[in-house]
Parts: sequence; C-alpha cells; structure tokens
Amino acid sequence: MAVTVETLDKLERKMTLTLPVNAIQSEVDSRLKRLARTVKMDGFRPGKVPLSVVAQRYGYSVQYEVMNDKVGEAFAAAANEAKLRVAGQPKITEKEGAPEGELTFDAVFEVYPDVKVGDLTQAEVEKIRTEVTDEAIDRTLDILRKQRRTFAQRPHDAPVEAGDRVTVDFEGKIDGETFQGGKAEDFQFMVGEGQMLKEFDDSVRGMKVGESKTFPLAFPEDYHGKDVAGKTADFMVTVKKIEAAHLPEVNEAFAKSLGIAEGTVEALRADVRKNLEREVKFRLLARNKQAAMDALIAHSELDLPQSIVKNEIDRLVEGARADLKQRGIKDADKAPIPEDVFRPQAERRVRLGLVVAELVRANGLEAKPEQIKQHIEDLAASYERPADVVRWYYGDNRRLAEVEAIVIENNVTDFILSKAKTVEKDLPFDELMGQQSA
Repeated sequence: MAVTVETLDKLERKMTLTLPVNAIQSEVDSRLKRLARTVKMDGFRPGKVPLSVVAQRYGYSVQYEVMNDKVGEAFAAAANEAKLRVAGQPKITEKEGAPEGELTFDAVFEVYPDVKVGDLTQAEVEKIRTEVTDEAIDRTLDILRKQRRTFAQRPHDAPVEAGDRVTVDFEGKIDGETFQGGKAEDFQFMVGEGQMLKEFDDSVRGMKVGESKTFPLAFPEDYHGKDVAGKTADFMVTVKKIEAAHLPEVNEAFAKSLGIAEGTVEALRADVRKNLEREVKFRLLARNKQAAMDALIAHSELDLPQSIVKNEIDRLVEGARADLKQRGIKDADKAPIPEDVFRPQAERRVRLGLVVAELVRANGLEAKPEQIKQHIEDLAASYERPADVVRWYYGDNRRLAEVEAIVIENNVTDFILSKAKTVEKDLPFDELMGQQSA
C-alpha cells in the first residue's frame, strides 16, 4: 500500500499509520499465554495461574508494550517504503474517529537533509607549521630540570629572590574582615613562577626570615574566587623559611636518571626532540583540522534536523552535570543548566557531522585498517610499553571506533587541504605548545 507523506516544514514530515485492532489483540493474547507459563503468583503453582488472572494483573502493561512495538514496526515499514532517512525519534499520537476495527496514529518526524558541499577549490585555509628548534629542546630540558630540583635552606639573613621556595603565614582582609581562603599558615610557593598573584609575589621578594609586611592586593575582575574578584584586600605576610633551588646539570647522570639507555647528553637531546616532534605533529594536526573543518562548514549548505540538535544538547547538558558531580557540587543532578548555552556548540557538531559524513560517502574517505593501525602505533609510541597500548586499543570495539572516527576526520582534513587554497603560516613553538616565558 502506498504511503502518503505530508511535508510540514523543511525537514518535518507527517505520516498516518493504521493498525487493525484484531492484530494487536492477537499479539496481546499470545504474549499473555506465554507469560502464564512462567509467572509466579501467591496461591498458584508456577505455570498454573489462570489466564484471566494473568490478564487482570498484566494486561495493561502487555497491551502498552504491544502497541509500542506494533506502531514502531508500522512506522519503520512505512518509512522504508517511502525511502525516508528518519532523523531522531518520531512523535506518535493516536487519532480519534478511526474506522471500526482499526487504530490510526499520526507520526510527526524529521528527515535527514540533503547536504550540498560547495567548490572546495574556492576555500582558503590557513595551514600552520612549526619547527622544533634547539631552543625548544633547551626549554624542555629546563622544565625537566625543575621537576628534579632540590632545595637547601638559605642563611637566616638572606633575602627572598626569584626562584626561591618560601614558606609563609599570611592573612588577607577586605573591609577589616578575613575572607574565605585569605588565611594560611606554613604555606609554600615558588617565587617568580606565577603561582601567586604578581602583587603578592613582588611584595615577598627581598624579605628575610622572621620579617613581616603588610601590603594592598587588588584581585583581578576575572579572578576565579567570585567573592573577592575586583576587590582590594589588605594582606599581612610573615616569612618563615627561604629555600634556594638547585637545578641538576644536564650531564650523563641526568640523562641516565631520565631513562636514556646510552646515558649521553646527545641521546637525551635526541629523545627530547623525538618526543617534541611527535607532540607537535598531533597539535598541528588538531589546529589544521579545525581550520579545514571551518572551511568545509563555510562552503556547505544544509538544514539542521532539530531533533538531532536536541539530542546533542541533552548529551552536552548531561556531560556538564557529570562534570559538576565530579567536582563535588551538591545536587549536581538537579542543577539548573540552560540548554541555550549549548545550542551553538550542538548545532556546529551536528552540522559538521552531517557534512563530514557526506564528504566521506561521496569521496571514499573511510578509514582503512592500515590507517587505524598506524594511528594506534603513533599514539602508543610515547608510552614505555607500546605493545601493551596497542593491545589495549584493539581489545575494545568502542576504543577502536573512536580511533576510526579520528582517522576519518584526518582523511577529510587531508582531502580539504588538497583541494583548498592553503596559506602556510609559521607558528612559534611556544605559541603552539601554549607555554609561557619563564
């Protein structure tokens, strides 16, 4: 029988489904009979409960299940006959005034859009490149040295200098009142490394053990502590201990302590370079992928199925609640989270997903097994036991699916960059890595 599909909006459709009452009742009776063979009730032996009693107890729930199943089957069959790609779940409501012996339902739903990918040769994409320099290796070695530094107490009359570790007592007050988090004893921090606000850090420099000082401190407007953001506090700080940092020299002993088998500085620098180049590769890929995807979206046309957008918003909201719960926020499950906050992100994800899927389909950009294998091996290379990491990925279909999705995105990125006009730009290593100057 031909299926009539009514267009309500760009992607919204409506179909009317008709089900014979006797088919539903027949299935209800069949399920109740099967249930009677196993159901347990007080006063009856298993399998001996009268069908009328089973129907009285379970008839409504079985009727509900059968109706859902039959309506779902009818909708799937009608959508398949009409060759529709249904997006999301349909909204199905029963209609009144159906002919005797029949039940009719209206199914309102969305279909996936036609995706039009424009001429990518007209797109312009900025492609970033970064070189791992000797200076970058030196900076990384300095970080490794700081991670292994030792401390020795300074003479009693020595002043605090940049690079020292100091132990202090402090108390801050706003309008004469101590605020939460504004008081501490035996508090340690590194001077000159950005662990404290600059005014606090600068005020401690030059002080000696046993010395106290008061000073004003203006909290930034965007300070994470909202109660004090934008306000000025009066602090009193007392220095209790000053320790000078000692950084290990970059020598054979240092190389061996980092697990370099050859135990030479040259081998250490080569190992650092290799690790940095691997990290740079992944970061460049991420940056260039973002630029390519932005260009793809800009050169594509499609309508968004709002049911899919809503599903994505719900997923993002649940993720936000889970994050709040992990942070220990009370009643995180009930926290009001406005959905509109996530709408732009959800719409971009849905739009990108649909466009990427079309580009993959039209150009054969699916992930090949050898690509998945190579990507997993690249990820595993930074670990001490790469073979274990490879087995870990291949031991779970979900993890493999995640890698496959990444490889597909990489294929799409390469495809876009091969078509688009690329403008290459050199990005300093520190900017790519997000490092701050010491």
